[in-house]
Amino acid sequence: MALFDLLGRSWSLGVIWQLANGPLTFRQIQDRCEQMSPTILNRRIKELTASGFVEKGDQGYQLTSAGAELFTFLKPLGGWSKKWADALSSEERQQ
Repeated sequence: MALFDLLGRSWSLGVIWQLANGPLTFRQIQDRCEQMSPTILNRRIKELTASGFVEKGDQGYQLTSAGAELFTFLKPLGGWSKKWADALSSEERQQ
């Protein structure tokens, strides 16, 4: 349950998703996450680092091996969620 609690916090999944493509600086993560506040981003990075999913490297923040493994489980949800959102939009247009 601790994992679901962490991942359910605002922007936790967004940070992991963005770092899946490689290291990013703090500012790059913030820009890619729709300008989330620096306070929230700092908190999420600290939590994800303490949990062993993110680390600071030479080129910025990056996923650890555990973070990369977690992303392999999350990645299929991206395609599924797009279909789900499209279906919801289609239903709303029909109403």
